[in-house]
Amino acid sequence: MSVKIETALDPRRVAEVTNDVVVGFDIGSRTGKAVLLKDGLIFSAIAPTAVFTQQTVDKLLSILEEDAKIKLSDIDFAIGTGYGRVAFDLKDTRKKIVTEITCHAMGAYYLNSDIQSIVDIGGQDAKAIRVDPRNGHVVDFIMNDKCAAGTGRFLEKVAELLGLTTEELGVEALKATEPSDISSQCVVFAESEVISLSAKSEPPTNIAAGIHFANARRIKNLFNRIGLVPEIMFSGGVAHNVGMKKAVEQVLGHKFIEVNYDAIFTGALGAAILAQQTLISSKLDMAINI
Repeated sequence: MSVKIETALDPRRVAEVTNDVVVGFDIGSRTGKAVLLKDGLIFSAIAPTAVFTQQTVDKLLSILEEDAKIKLSDIDFAIGTGYGRVAFDLKDTRKKIVTEITCHAMGAYYLNSDIQSIVDIGGQDAKAIRVDPRNGHVVDFIMNDKCAAGTGRFLEKVAELLGLTTEELGVEALKATEPSDISSQCVVFAESEVISLSAKSEPPTNIAAGIHFANARRIKNLFNRIGLVPEIMFSGGVAHNVGMKKAVEQVLGHKFIEVNYDAIFTGALGAAILAQQTLISSKLDMAINI
């Protein structure tokens, strides 16, 4: 799958994209994503995260190679980020690893340079990120990575309890007449609340909405600690969840900025952009030393 750079990115950033062929790998706990920049196009690939990081990287790379008609030796630089960034091999291709916080900030900046706050909900953590709109650098961030509450995995678990898919959970939440009151901050106790509400014949739509609003309140608590500045973007896999999007917007009191590229690839895009910036820096260093 590919889109034109000028279609997907903020027009203010398009001229900064170079002709270097680079790839960004964002290996999340549940899903691996990759973005390749080549010939004015953004190629993307997605696959479930395998047990070993290299398996996921190899799968993503094979998709990109087929779509972009390239081979590994054509890639000038690669950056890995995300849960599985610490170990992957690209043979002789130059590479490095960067934190997902940095990559999501840079990806958001190139999608819309007005963005100053990011909600990033992944499979096993949730993050609130503040971004400098002048350069895409991280101003501050905080993450919930010690508990499954508020994460994609928690939503999957609740969907299973309600006999729904994760896609259906968000849609069902939009149908709620009165969202259930889910008060527990611990995922174990929240699951018990869901089971108890189901036993009392509480409509699944209301339970689904209650769970999404409980998660949204956790996101607000994160921003209470670092400050919330509009404009706001929702990135990561859970950004596809329409129920979660509505709940977070309502709890935060701000609408999310809509971008022209699938938000699940924000981290991988940021990694690819940083790969190009790394090459620019290395070329400047070489020129200075000549």
